[in-house]
Amino acid sequence: MKIGLSTYSLLPALKSGEMTVLDVIQWIADNGGEHMEMVPYGYTLVDNLELADAVREKAKEVGIALSNYSMPANFVQPTEEEFEAEMARVKSHVDLIHRMGMKHLRHDVTAFTIPKEQMTIAWFEESLPLIVRGSRIIADYAAQYGITTTIENHGFSVQASDRVQRVLQAVDRPNFKTTLDVGNFMCVDENPIIGVMKNLPYASLVHFKDFYFRPYDAPPGGGDWFRTSHGNYLRGAIVGHGEIEIRKIVKLIKDSGYDGFITVEFEGMEECKSASKIAMDNLRTLWQEA
Repeated sequence: MKIGLSTYSLLPALKSGEMTVLDVIQWIADNGGEHMEMVPYGYTLVDNLELADAVREKAKEVGIALSNYSMPANFVQPTEEEFEAEMARVKSHVDLIHRMGMKHLRHDVTAFTIPKEQMTIAWFEESLPLIVRGSRIIADYAAQYGITTTIENHGFSVQASDRVQRVLQAVDRPNFKTTLDVGNFMCVDENPIIGVMKNLPYASLVHFKDFYFRPYDAPPGGGDWFRTSHGNYLRGAIVGHGEIEIRKIVKLIKDSGYDGFITVEFEGMEECKSASKIAMDNLRTLWQEA
């Protein structure tokens, strides 16, 4: 088991110019992380191969694995031309991670921001043929490089555990699995423990995050709160500080025999560097105690 950090956790520092992605690699190594997951916000690599090569070499220099590349994608396109353009775009990212010597990709399958009517099971079933077709194309393309492609419980259309499994089973490719995010089930009002129990057998990577929760009829006031699919309130927390039963989930994952990469994600209001270090330290302690 290796604990690391998503670059998304340090997005405020990346966006402000306080840090570059190369600084993030060094920071993770200096603060006890063993790997880095790349989420290309605050920097881009697919159009900057010189930087991509620098990231690969910097990670080697400090002994940090490049565990995963997470990117937005939307296979539910209105025309065949737009679908093919999206396939070409995602394939270019597959080529990039192959260039960087990586073996794991997480891609979305629908737009992340969607209207309420697209969160329904009806819209999901209507869109499933395009979701499956796109996922198969990308998985088959990535297979030539030995890359595993994954769908995360992420985005309000394919976020519940049953919907993730529906896509996995329909795509039916040996190198297509799930990036299991222990917190994101809450975004569609699913109990995280149940979601983890159901999807852990299909996981090739695990994300740990935490949330504060307030019910739909108790508005919490100011702060970086967002609404779940049923109107409840969530706000990002340091792992171990929020309301997800992290200890139980750590034990479930450890007892399952999972021994791969575990990525910490921080999306809260605290200063991102100190919060990310606390989160990694907390998770390491909880794993040792489980």
